[in-house]
Order: sequence, then structure tokens, then C-alpha cells
Amino acid sequence: MVRHRKEHGRPHVVVVGAGFGGLACANALADAPARLTVIDRRNYHLFQPLLYQVATAALAPTSIATPIRSIVGRQRNTTVLMDEVRGVDRAGRRVFLSEQAITYDFLVVATGARHAYFGRDDWEPFAPGIKKIEDAMAIRHRILLAFERAEMIDDPKEQRRLLTFVVVGGGPTGVELAGAISELAKTALAKDFHWIDPASARIVLVEAGPRVLPSFPEALSARAASALERLGVELKLGAAVTACDGTGVSVGDERIDAGNVLWAAGVRASPAARWLGAPADKVGRVIVDGSLALADDPHVFVIGDTASVPRGDGRPLPGVAPVAKQQGLHVARTIKAILGGATVPAPFRYRDFGSMATIGRRAAVADFGPVRMSGFVAWILWGVVHVYFLIGFRSRVAVAAEWLWAYLTYKRGARLILGLAGAERADSRPSAAAAN
Repeated sequence: MVRHRKEHGRPHVVVVGAGFGGLACANALADAPARLTVIDRRNYHLFQPLLYQVATAALAPTSIATPIRSIVGRQRNTTVLMDEVRGVDRAGRRVFLSEQAITYDFLVVATGARHAYFGRDDWEPFAPGIKKIEDAMAIRHRILLAFERAEMIDDPKEQRRLLTFVVVGGGPTGVELAGAISELAKTALAKDFHWIDPASARIVLVEAGPRVLPSFPEALSARAASALERLGVELKLGAAVTACDGTGVSVGDERIDAGNVLWAAGVRASPAARWLGAPADKVGRVIVDGSLALADDPHVFVIGDTASVPRGDGRPLPGVAPVAKQQGLHVARTIKAILGGATVPAPFRYRDFGSMATIGRRAAVADFGPVRMSGFVAWILWGVVHVYFLIGFRSRVAVAAEWLWAYLTYKRGARLILGLAGAERADSRPSAAAAN
């Protein structure tokens, strides 16, 4: 089945991906003289910056996900399709979905990115990344199950392995994840077990570069490192992972036996470049021009983590929410200008309002250019900013309430182990000798 563009005489804009960039573009086109179709393989928008809190049992998945239809449902020109893109025919201006094709006049691709293993994709089963709710839930499952399994065995060596967590990657995600695991072990779970001491858990953060948070000023990186060490996180800097398997990792020449290895070291773009037959950079991001369109097709735009857009220093813009949102708004203005016969906006220029990262309870760093801060004030500001940018009143209230409860009680409410497979249950049982 093919759905045709220019139904009722109006041009058709198709937005693929309902992340920060796609929704910013869709919202800004609510009053455009065009039909708009938003396509995503899930029916919700995910607030990715807080995924690590779902993974560490601080938040429930529903706190950071909002149905797409509730976000754009009041836009009279907008249709939402829950489907998966299989390809794009630029010559025929068609987007191929699972069982149908949709024609378009303007196409906006905002399909995000996944974690990358630098050519070692065989490590992925042993070191999961965190880019979607399913990833976060799987990691939470693994983390909590490690403590449960350690409680059920008598072998001290195996207990130490189970209670060792290695986080690979010292960027914001890795720093936040390592700090959150440490707090989970040393505060939230500290009194919940009888045979093991959760506070004895070993959390190791591995970064191939010389410092954590390499995109931050060096002084803030140093403060973040100090905050992590106060939480009991071991830092292994200037050392890359050389091997990874089901029992741990090798970092340089050192072997670390670990029950959980978590990956936060790199990303790769979606297969959008292949769909579009467009040039891409080394991690698969589509190379676009100043209008965020393909150089040979001004009606196809690519934004967010899917696009390679250089900064003034020649490096690509970072894959963060503010970049995607600003790009989505820029593309919407460009499409409106074309539809209205007006002058298109000047080439896209990112306005950097700063970067933030949290390092556990009462500690964060914030870089706003001339204004830099760390510690409790930065942590409060980080929380306010993240709650403010959550979509939906219910989500903001729920997250604020869960954070306040966790802060006052040192407890985490989302500590359920769900979907436990039979094989995992069998593996987690102690041997007959250990049980007696």
C-alpha cells in the first residue's frame, strides 16, 4: 500500500524518529500549511539523559517516557504511525515501512544512534550499552540480580566477582552510571542483605583517555574524578579495554573479574546513510550541508545523532539533546520558509548553553562557559534542569517526587527484577553443597 503526498492539495512532511530533534521539528510545524506524519517504531518519546537512573533503580521507566500521541495529538495536521523504516527511495520520494510506503515532499530523518564497540561487536553480549528503555531495564535486571546471586553462594571469590561492576567510558553517561551504581550499593541496598555486604561492591570506571568528562574543562574533570573517588569508584584512566567476556574484562595487561560490564564508550549512527544512499562519516552519521539537508537533495533533512554537523573547530557537534532540539527547530523554520516562498534561514549554528553531569548524591559539575560550578549547587541545578525538560506534567511531578523520596530516605523504589528467564533462575540457585 502506498499513501500519497499532497493529499487535499497540501504538501506532506514526514518526520522519522520521535526523539528530541524529531519532536522539536514536529511541534514547530503544528501551524504549517502542510500535512505532517511522525513515524517511530515505539509509541513513546524517551528522555534519554535519565536512562541511567532507570538502570540503577532510581526511577521507573514510565517516569521518563511519554506517549507520542499525547505530545502531538492536538496538532490537527499531524498523524502518528508506530512502524519501522526499512528504506527510502529518494527518486520516488517514498519511505518504505513494514507493510506500506509513504510518499513525501519533505523528509526529516532523526533516528538517533546506538552504542558502538570500535570494531568489537562480539563484546556487546557481555557489555551492554544504554540507549533505550529495554537496555536500561536489562542493565537494572543484571545489577540487582548480581546482589541476589551473591547472597545465595558461599564462595568468597565468586561473590567478589559478582559484586564487581566495570563501567567502560568516562563521558557523562559513564560517570553518571558509575556514581549511581556506587550509591545503590552503598546506601539503598546497604541493609537489605544478611550474608553479603552490598557496600563492599567494587565499581571500576575505565577511560581510555587521560581524564573523565574529557569534553568539560580540566578543572571540572578533576572535581568529577574526586567526587567519584569519594563515592568509592576506582578510576582506571589512560587504559583501554583489550578483552571482554562473560567473566570480566582485560584493561591493558590487567584482568578484572566482574559480574557486570557496562558500556558507555561510544556510539554509532542508525542506518540512515544506507537508506538515503548518502555520504557518512566514520561512525555512520550522514554528512549534511548548512541547512541540515543533503547536498544533492534539499528536501531531505537529517538531524540529531544521525547527522554529522561540524563545529567551528571542525569536530562534529556532540550527540546531546540541545543540539537535536535546535536542529529540529531550524529545519522546521526552513520548511516553513520554503512553503511560504520566503527566504530560508541562514545556515544552522548551534548555541551552546553549557553542559552538566551528575556524580551521585549532592555532587555534579556544570560548565556554562564563563560560569563553572560543582558540588551541591550544581547538583540542585542539574535536577531542576532535567525535571524542567521532561515532557508532560505527570512526568515532572513523578520524577521530582521520586528524587525527593530517595534523597530523604536513601531508598530507591524501582528495585524490581522483572522478566527473569528460567535459565537465569537456574543459574542463580546455589549448589546443593552451598545450600547445606
